[in-house]
Amino acid sequence: MTARDCPVPLCGSAGRSLHRHYLFSVNYRLSNVLRIARVFQSRDRNLILPNVTPAVARALEAAQERARRLDATEVQPQHLLLSLLDEEEGKAALLLARFGASATVIKQRLADHSRAEPGLPSATPVRLNQKTQEILQDARETATDLAGDSTIASDHVMLALLRRDDALREKLVSLGLEFAKLESELTSARTSLPLDEPLLLAEPTELVDAARIFDAGGNRAREALRVIEDYCRFSLDDRFLSGELKRLRHDLTEALAILPANLLLEARETLRDVGTGISTEREQQRLSVQAVVQANWKRLQEALRSLEEYGKLHSPSLGAALEQLRYRSYTLERAILGAGAARQRLADARLYVLVTGSLCTATLDWIIQEAAAGGAQIIQLREKDLRDRELLERARQVRRWTRNAGVLFMMNDRPDLARLAEADGVHLGQGELSVKDARRIVGPDTLIGVSTHNLDQVRQAVLDGASYIGVGPAFVSATKHFDEHPGLEFVALAAAETSLPAFILGGVNLETIAAAVAAGARRVAVSQAICQADDPRAVATEMRRILNEAAGKRE
Repeated sequence: MTARDCPVPLCGSAGRSLHRHYLFSVNYRLSNVLRIARVFQSRDRNLILPNVTPAVARALEAAQERARRLDATEVQPQHLLLSLLDEEEGKAALLLARFGASATVIKQRLADHSRAEPGLPSATPVRLNQKTQEILQDARETATDLAGDSTIASDHVMLALLRRDDALREKLVSLGLEFAKLESELTSARTSLPLDEPLLLAEPTELVDAARIFDAGGNRAREALRVIEDYCRFSLDDRFLSGELKRLRHDLTEALAILPANLLLEARETLRDVGTGISTEREQQRLSVQAVVQANWKRLQEALRSLEEYGKLHSPSLGAALEQLRYRSYTLERAILGAGAARQRLADARLYVLVTGSLCTATLDWIIQEAAAGGAQIIQLREKDLRDRELLERARQVRRWTRNAGVLFMMNDRPDLARLAEADGVHLGQGELSVKDARRIVGPDTLIGVSTHNLDQVRQAVLDGASYIGVGPAFVSATKHFDEHPGLEFVALAAAETSLPAFILGGVNLETIAAAVAAGARRVAVSQAICQADDPRAVATEMRRILNEAAGKRE
């Protein structure tokens, strides 16, 4: 493209800044983006480039400097790519990272370090080679096609680079880039793409209006988070969830710290805010602590959405950061409110019995009846050696027996059979289906328990939406082999970490239950201690007495 056939004219003298070495000129304030035309030398004459965003302008200048530093006679596509990636938080670097390629790794692999010290600018600018010119022309056509505007942004240049330069594309693919996905996402949208630079508001009035929105939204979100955090801290006594909410509140403050604090304060106008006098009758009513928490979750998420949308006016990175905070809030909402029903349902459950027909010294129906009479509240059927048809028949029998005894029935490992047998829930090990997949099978109201053997698994089970957890093994088990034995130290850590109902498992019996209680256990899961007892009712009664006393001391 030459000066004769370029659709973008050279800038006039008004508002123009001409730099001797880089030969570029800038049109200011033609719209909400800077309109920048670059003048570079091709092989035989000056080349006038179309409008580019400031990020692309900086990359072109950096590409010239990079070529000059390396004693190159022309700006190559690789120089342009590396210059786009110089801005670590720029759109180009974030785009590649999103699709599998690290900007840091790319620069390490592709950069030429033959000259460590940058050279001085030359009076003669380095020319763009033919392929680089073609890439910029392709970028302009891409911008027009995707955004309806000829202004070239860094993602347009990146896409054109990868399409035009096969060797460069293959290098990035070898470094992890999923080019097909990147290309599909960029070309699927036919709307305006995010700007490389923060949007400069045209009028002071708009700046103040936006600042008022940021100030109100930030205050609203932080206040809602504090209300929910207080619930987890003082009502649930849950260290993990309290910590997650505190981190979310601090991350929100950090994300908004990019906005000038003095601007937000100066824009605040509480006395003349028309919204302060608007209220509804329902807004003033809260019928329970749960209702307070539910209302503040919605307040938080609405505030985050508003901040996210207006944050895009400042920069794409602020909008993206606020979006991720909103997604984290959804996960925590499920962990707190979703598990609330399970906490209520299992509030008084202390003794959980796992039964296997071949390991019981009497018939299953009698063991279940006696254990329930002694105070067991949950029965789990754990059969590893039965065929599916036999196992389903056994599960249906246990369902009848537990229903008659008035206790909950849990199925081990098999959410499909739990649903067919109308069990109250399913218990999953670390190697079984995820909570998410099991939930799709058993439905929203079914209990889902998860075995945990370390604190990371405890935290993950909470965030995954488990109804309760198994914690252990606390002692050596005679009925199940465990690869790891975290012991009573883990029991104490888990008891302090979460308020989710936690049943201590592995080797618990009348001789070891006191040690488990001393470590913080208030619920236990047992098998041999009851299934092989001469008097299952008496053993269950004694265990319930010990657990009830411990729970009374704690509460």
